[in-house]
Amino acid sequence: MEITDLPAPVFCGVDWAEAHHDVALVDAGGKQLAKQRIGDDAAGFAQLTALLTEHGDSKERPIPVAIETSRGLLVAALRATGRPVYSINPLAVARYRDRHSVARKKSDAIDAAALANILRVDMAAHRKLPADTELAQAIAVLARAQQDAVWDRTQAHNKLRSQLREFYPSILAAFADHRFGLFAVEARTILAAAPTPTAAARLTRRQLRSLLKRAGRSRGIEAEADRLHEVLHRDYLHHPPQVEEAFARQTVGLLRQLDAACANAEQLEVATVEAFEQHPDASVIASFPGLGALTGARVLAEIGDDRSRFANAGSLKAYAGSAPVTRASGKSRVVLSRRVKNQRLASTGHTWAFASLRASEGARAHYDRRREAGDRHTAALRNLFNRFLGMLFFCLHHKVRYDPEKAFPNRPPTEILPAVA
Repeated sequence: MEITDLPAPVFCGVDWAEAHHDVALVDAGGKQLAKQRIGDDAAGFAQLTALLTEHGDSKERPIPVAIETSRGLLVAALRATGRPVYSINPLAVARYRDRHSVARKKSDAIDAAALANILRVDMAAHRKLPADTELAQAIAVLARAQQDAVWDRTQAHNKLRSQLREFYPSILAAFADHRFGLFAVEARTILAAAPTPTAAARLTRRQLRSLLKRAGRSRGIEAEADRLHEVLHRDYLHHPPQVEEAFARQTVGLLRQLDAACANAEQLEVATVEAFEQHPDASVIASFPGLGALTGARVLAEIGDDRSRFANAGSLKAYAGSAPVTRASGKSRVVLSRRVKNQRLASTGHTWAFASLRASEGARAHYDRRREAGDRHTAALRNLFNRFLGMLFFCLHHKVRYDPEKAFPNRPPTEILPAVA
């Protein structure tokens, strides 16, 4: 068959909405072949697949689809068919729309056509959604939900602590030196039993021992009860009784939110770790210093297990935001940290790098070299994370575990690099 005999390539754009979606098909010359509005249900998806088949879609030559989201049932169904799906940033669609109309007119059908034309002219500049396995996608759902739960827990904690500073300084003083602070089960148990400083001052040592046992403490109960009794019975400033009672009612509501957030984070952590340990890449990822099962699951959730997703380690580093950005013009040259990145992976990378300082002598030495070169703490951790990502890329592609001797060989002081802002 001659090349000219092949069917002209077709590109599909889908403007996503909550109740319906607008679909547009264009050919290689930019001519619109079809447009249709479909529902957000199984019948609508059947209409879409029928429309694609009508215009030459096949298993051997699937029509690529551009859409403004990477989530939802429609995207999941499209990915399940094996066709390439491209998630296009809405800002990119808005910029492309201006190429065709100075009046800045907008409609769902126009946006669908703009998405199809983006693939027609710039498909190589966009990354298609990865072909991750079902288990990797499940880990991504759980890990992101657990990370959101942790952020919700922190927000609930900060709200409660801000509230207690207004009227209940004794409970803050009682757990100021505790490792988990108000997150501690003991703190939340005592706060639930005595939501006002007046009620806390009436707690006896016997009651405090009972509350500590209820919170699950099994050691040092006598000493801890004596310490709490002494702290809670100190002299503090008080609001009038009715005002204090009003604060207590609000505190009980905030405490319920914190309890729920803590329970959600703990339950999702168990589910995330359980799913992560079933994945074939778990042993490789968890072999890195500073990466436990939970942080390893977060890393896997963001990078996936589709080995073709990143062309090289540099692409992965740019995606994570660990690779710096160089801006050069004339005699001006500035190296800056990357702002556009996967925020979840970058946050996990900071935790990973910081934890590795105690788990790996090589990581600590690398961090110290960066600090001596002039990097600040965050920049030095980002540089360490950047190096870890290069190692991780290699280990995953070659299916080998982390080797500390190869990861951080001895380097002379002359190899110290200049600092990065």
